[in-house]
Amino acid sequence: MKRALLPIAAGVVFAGLLVALAQPGGHEFTPPEHFPTLDPVEVPPLPAERAETATFGTGCFWCTEAVFQRFKGVKTVTSGYSGGWVAHPTYDEVCTGTTGHAEVVQVTFDPAEVSYPELLEVFWRSHDPTQRNRQGNDYGPQYRSVIFYHTERQKQLAERYKRKIDEAGVYSNPVVTQIEPFAAFYPAGADHQDYYNRNSRAGYCRTVIGRKLDKLRAVFGERMTPE
Repeated sequence: MKRALLPIAAGVVFAGLLVALAQPGGHEFTPPEHFPTLDPVEVPPLPAERAETATFGTGCFWCTEAVFQRFKGVKTVTSGYSGGWVAHPTYDEVCTGTTGHAEVVQVTFDPAEVSYPELLEVFWRSHDPTQRNRQGNDYGPQYRSVIFYHTERQKQLAERYKRKIDEAGVYSNPVVTQIEPFAAFYPAGADHQDYYNRNSRAGYCRTVIGRKLDKLRAVFGERMTPE
């Protein structure tokens, strides 16, 4: 869907998105009000490293990037591609859904300020993890819900948290998020980096990303950086 938005007049995009969001299948995701967290006894001790890397896919990376950029303790967020079999794919190639890649963000963070379990909570509450190969009006395997773990500890935490969400019955359908080992990350082009911050007044950003950020601020409050 995003690819088709680029050449269209902003006013037309804005109106079209409002219609799409109101139609079945194009629902606007709302973060669950009640959500489980991992207890301290469920979290293995953290190694001594001061910086850690996480890789998440929640659909459109323009949106995922904007979300994680706004959490305290996050140092960098880079949009790109992981999980496929084509080296150094282009945006147009990934958009075909045939390279195996997912649109993801690579996040570096200070675990002394924000923990990996806390970022997992952000991940699962900022998109619909029960949708397979789709988020809102974006369709295809490149928009799948996925976590690429960098360490055995991250794998254990992600799997444990996923089970806890299903056991708590947060969603009416089971979580389908894929949890896979990290292999490679290919940064997207410069025009896709820091996208929302550079285009916050564009129709897609206001209608989709801006509204999601407002909802997340209502949930996470002071854990997010002030605008």
